[in-house]
Amino acid sequence: MKRKSSLFTAMLLSGSLVLAACGGQSGSTEKESANKPVEVPDTGSLTINPKIEDKEILGKGPFGEAAVSAKTLELTEDDISKIKKGNFTAALVMHYSGTDYMTAQTDALKASFKRMGIEVIAVTDAQFKAEKQVSDIETVTAKNPDVIVSVPVDPVSTAGAYKKAAEAGIKLVFMDGTAQGLKPGKDFVSIVSGDNYGNGVEAAEVMAKELDGKGKIGVVFHDADFFVTKQRQTAFEETIKKKYPDIEIVAHGGITSPNDGEKVASAMLTKHRDLDGIFAIWDVPGEGVVSAARTAGRDDLVITTTDLGTNVGLEMASGGTVKGLGAQLPYDQGIAEAILAGYALLGKEAPSYVTTPAVQVTKDNLEDSWELVYRQEVPDLIQSAIK
Repeated sequence: MKRKSSLFTAMLLSGSLVLAACGGQSGSTEKESANKPVEVPDTGSLTINPKIEDKEILGKGPFGEAAVSAKTLELTEDDISKIKKGNFTAALVMHYSGTDYMTAQTDALKASFKRMGIEVIAVTDAQFKAEKQVSDIETVTAKNPDVIVSVPVDPVSTAGAYKKAAEAGIKLVFMDGTAQGLKPGKDFVSIVSGDNYGNGVEAAEVMAKELDGKGKIGVVFHDADFFVTKQRQTAFEETIKKKYPDIEIVAHGGITSPNDGEKVASAMLTKHRDLDGIFAIWDVPGEGVVSAARTAGRDDLVITTTDLGTNVGLEMASGGTVKGLGAQLPYDQGIAEAILAGYALLGKEAPSYVTTPAVQVTKDNLEDSWELVYRQEVPDLIQSAIK
């Protein structure tokens, strides 16, 4: 049965993985036919989904600060009316795009800004290249938007460009992490992220359960100074070491591009033929780990990751090598980013670090989790794989 499941998943994924190898366009084929997410309501206060669980946040911000729940954020109708009178503009400066995660955040930001009467005048894609993002920031700054929402590719090399944008009076709201040397409340409004430490913990718990608390595993990590991925890796490894002493982490392999996962995992599986599992730092490199396992004939390998994308969702749904993950809530994080931009435009005090809770996703709760994560029904392709 395991071999049949892997072949089925291989057929499902064949087109999507080609796209991923060409620039991180994870799941873009599926999104064309997927249901649209729940619209931001036209009336009432603007908040994130009230159905999100009130769950302990395990991670802290980049300055060691405690996280504030995104559920505490709100723009009232009166707030929104005031913002609309300002005829404000915004730009979205992304590190890369095309993934389910990034598409959800971008869609939420556009919908929220539309509700607030804020025109989105630019959306850029740095293709995971710091030098391109610096150019994007400079080009967007010249357009003089009132708000920039962005996730830095590299916190060091992009810092100068972000600093100039802040000095020009542009309100900066960051996704996931900030650039080096920028200070909350002065240079930027806030950072919005999932509970990345919590997501690493969830991925570790799934790994331990699938391995019955014993075995040898590898870690495919992000070899860059990137706050959120460091938190995920730290959480995964600390959880394994502290709670599961019979699981040994015997291999580490670093990626610098989202599409390096297959190459790194292939080398790892060649050197350590007795590996029982691999943790991938997020879903796109995780797709590469799936491909490497398939090439090596390792349908028994246990793979966990973070972020729920179409391809890893398909692999879970069909009983393949991905057994579970820790998911963020990107659509609601996008709403939170827009609310915080509204706070800045209104002169309201904003918390420096805002998060949504981690969600453990396995095949057993995949459909419900997808609806929570993306605010839409699970795609037909995944529904078919589950059935």
